[in-house]
Amino acid sequence: MTSPPRWTGILLAAGRGRRFDTSGQQDKLLQQLGNGCSVAQQSASNMLAVMSDVVAVVRPGHTALTEQLQALGVACLACPDADMGMAHSLKHGLLATSDSAGWIVALADMPVVKTSTILLLVQALQAGAGIVVPVYQGRRGNPVGFARSYLPQLLNLEGDVGARSLLQTEQVTQILVDDAGIHQDIDTQDALMKHRAGLFS
Repeated sequence: MTSPPRWTGILLAAGRGRRFDTSGQQDKLLQQLGNGCSVAQQSASNMLAVMSDVVAVVRPGHTALTEQLQALGVACLACPDADMGMAHSLKHGLLATSDSAGWIVALADMPVVKTSTILLLVQALQAGAGIVVPVYQGRRGNPVGFARSYLPQLLNLEGDVGARSLLQTEQVTQILVDDAGIHQDIDTQDALMKHRAGLFS
């Protein structure tokens, strides 16, 4: 009896967050939201509600973040090349989970993505889509999904644009969602204040 395909969530959590705090002293991913969770914990919890296999790519030595995510059951992968750009973090996660049938790639600073959106992306991959993206009010957002067939192209990515080049050049399945969260990140102090004030949906 063969085991079912493995679908993996990759949470990209290795950025420096300089827009949030240019000094680097305050980590945006550790900031507390109104419900008591940190930004990264909430982002991870959203994925875990849908996917049993979730890994996070973090910076080496980021103990506080690693401990928070591991407590949720997320495997943390320290990427030594994280400062070279998002593509390096993504490839690190992909190589560690290369036996997967496909991946949902999410950003750890986007804590208000609906679990229903993540589920729709997984279902589209399971139905045979190669690349899937959510769309809200005519605009694409995150997270995005990739089938295993795209692993070679993903491993050739470079720099800080992540998989954006593939999304622009390859055939993409767009999933219409009622979810403003696919566009909302905690990238600045102002965004955090808006979230705490309930201004993020």
